[in-house]
Amino acid sequence: MTGNPAQVSAYRPPRHPAPIDLDLSGGERSTDCARLEDLLAAIDADTLRCYPKSAALEQAYAQHVGQPFDRVYATAGADEAIDRLCRAFVSPGGNVVCPWPCFEMIPRYVALAGGELRAVEWAAGEFPVSRLLEAVDARTQLVVIVTPSNPTGGVATEADIERVAGAVPHATVLVDLAYGEFADGDLTATALRFPNVVVTRTLSKAWGLAGLRVGFALGQPDRLALLRAAGGPYSVSGPALAVASRALECGAQAQHEHVVEVRRERVRLEQQAHSLGWSAEPSQGNFVLWRGRGPQWLRDGLAGLGIGVRIFPDTPALTDAVRITCPGEPVRFRRLETAVASVLAPQAVLFDMDGVLADVSQSYRAAIVETARSFGIELSAGDVEAEKLRGDANDDWALTHRLVAARGGTATLAEVTARFEALYQGTNGEPGFRARERLIPSRAFLERLRMRVRTGIVTGRPRQDAFRFLRDHGIEALFDVVVCREDAPLKPDPAPLRLALDCLSEPDHLCERAWYVGDTPDDITAARKASLVPLAIAPPGADRVTMDPKLLAVGAARALDTVDSLEELLP
Repeated sequence: MTGNPAQVSAYRPPRHPAPIDLDLSGGERSTDCARLEDLLAAIDADTLRCYPKSAALEQAYAQHVGQPFDRVYATAGADEAIDRLCRAFVSPGGNVVCPWPCFEMIPRYVALAGGELRAVEWAAGEFPVSRLLEAVDARTQLVVIVTPSNPTGGVATEADIERVAGAVPHATVLVDLAYGEFADGDLTATALRFPNVVVTRTLSKAWGLAGLRVGFALGQPDRLALLRAAGGPYSVSGPALAVASRALECGAQAQHEHVVEVRRERVRLEQQAHSLGWSAEPSQGNFVLWRGRGPQWLRDGLAGLGIGVRIFPDTPALTDAVRITCPGEPVRFRRLETAVASVLAPQAVLFDMDGVLADVSQSYRAAIVETARSFGIELSAGDVEAEKLRGDANDDWALTHRLVAARGGTATLAEVTARFEALYQGTNGEPGFRARERLIPSRAFLERLRMRVRTGIVTGRPRQDAFRFLRDHGIEALFDVVVCREDAPLKPDPAPLRLALDCLSEPDHLCERAWYVGDTPDDITAARKASLVPLAIAPPGADRVTMDPKLLAVGAARALDTVDSLEELLP
């Protein structure tokens, strides 16, 4: 990185395209810090009309952390405090010594200030105080200590801070305590005994106010004066200042309870990691860093269940890692625990039939086109695929009728169904389109899979047609359960998938963790609603360039290259 903004990349953490409703990929709190109406009551007309004044909030926060008022400066998040530190104390020709990996904005702020970043690896274990000091020289302008460290959760001790601050009197020491409330001890007072230390803190994490963008720099008044001069005078808005002040008044108990719950969840996550064959770094943040085989699959699988976590594919020391933020709320945490187990230790794998196990491009799909043609309506295979991708398309009879009607056809559903069945089943001794169907996955794959997990089929096919295909291809015995059209409502209703799990369950051994492989948005939607990990596969002949992104956007965890490749994801 250089000091040219055009050459500093924007902060864009890798995200999965699936809809996420429980986002644990950042450090935000996932529960409210106080009742919204209590917080908003702090905003009046003058708050909006006048330029903001931060003194009241700085006074309140100074009291909260036990520091003099003149040693607190409110900023637009701790990010802005760090940015101002770099602008105030870092210049071209100077260097910044920083443990790495850590908060990803720090290298960007250093680069924008024109400084050289000297990274000292700290991906695990104790704080590397000796190696950090070895990297310091006469040109060092800033030394960084992030504790608890993001993303590992590791911590520096009081002795570490004392040693670093005392060894670099010519430099400023940044002690970033953004996650400090979750740690075993508060290092603020220790750090501020040294005149060259600036501490940053925030209301974004434990206080659950990341959207306000309110943080603080704490330090000697002369250093804070340089920070104030390093940017504009009104960086924190009036409403943000008012709401933050009210939160300090009425949210302390909720904040404490949240921290207690997060600490409990941290222990549980560490235990779960070990039980599933992963390792977990000891953490004092509001997250746990898991390490193991297949971090991207864990990220993808959880995204398929609506849960976001963070991976680090571009950070060499963390390519095997997944950071999971603790929700801080029991119901959400149980959902997280169950989802992780479903991704990494499934009890069953369920399949749709058409387009997944059975190639129906020349049977069902052809029957749709030919049925429409018999009523004077021309359809292409692309028309059928596009309608399938729109959803609510699990019933091929109804789908055909809909396509015909949309193009001016007047045939009734009963007439369309009868014509479709005649083409598919065959008439007058002529074989129907069903004779063209072939098995998509290899039998060897299905046999291996059956030895590892329970297996099943959930299909919208009539029972007679489903079992005929299984018998014709000699694979009926490879599935423990087959749920058909007659058994439950059609997908995207989750009922047939839930029925399959019920059928696989025993009185003393419930089947709750499963994957589902499907080829339509209806399949993916049903799986997510039933809390099964949804895997997408494009049916034979489909345009994957178009189809895969759409199925991922609906919520598929992964778009498989082949059905057999699912085996690579199993533990």
